[in-house]
Amino acid sequence: MHPFVSVVIPAKNEQGNIGLLIKEISEVLHALGNIQFEVVLVNDGSKDNTVIEAKEFAAQSQCQLQVISHEASCGQSTALHTGIFHAKGEWIVTSDADGQNDPADIPALLQAAQQVQTEHFCIAGFRNKRLDTPWVRLQSKIANGIRQRFLNDGVPDSGCGLKVFPKRTFQALPYFDHMHRFLPALVKRINGKIVVCPVNHRNRAVGQSNYTAWSRAWVGVVDMFGVMWLRKRTKLPRIISEEIE
Repeated sequence: MHPFVSVVIPAKNEQGNIGLLIKEISEVLHALGNIQFEVVLVNDGSKDNTVIEAKEFAAQSQCQLQVISHEASCGQSTALHTGIFHAKGEWIVTSDADGQNDPADIPALLQAAQQVQTEHFCIAGFRNKRLDTPWVRLQSKIANGIRQRFLNDGVPDSGCGLKVFPKRTFQALPYFDHMHRFLPALVKRINGKIVVCPVNHRNRAVGQSNYTAWSRAWVGVVDMFGVMWLRKRTKLPRIISEEIE
């Protein structure tokens, strides 16, 4: 039996994508038969009908839906933080809102999570057959290579939005803007286990990305060195006994 699962989706102006994504998530998780779940949509300052569309498709799909709306856009990491804070589930599934992450991959990630024996873990998706343009793939290859060189987090694709981890694991991590790109490294910092699972990658149906890899490059470098500093300053004691009298 799976624990209660919250699928957290940060969304900014994703009308035309979000409804079908919620429908797919609902169909996939209902098909498992033995799982309670909700979708937590964080409306990150959308100016279109993202929320209306999400509610309509959730009602049609009999999908439990929470909607939390930011007054203005705060970025993906803050939206994820908001969604996870409000989530009711023991396990968190994160997904991008544009439909490029395939909900059909979620059961395999949940199955991998059930095999983990440690308290803290992160099951990270790996888009091994990306459908992006050569320029985007090159940017990601450079960024992932630099990150691996300095952080050695064992994840070949930090930009994949599809991940599974316990809510308590996320709550044990430090929060900062852009932290979602360093989740595996931060989980390793608290002795968590990282498991990589290949996942599908699909074309965006409507609109264009709200974020570009190149515009994040220099911010990512600063954050990466910050994560390195955090790892060096972390001390995790090994408890050999605990007594209550």
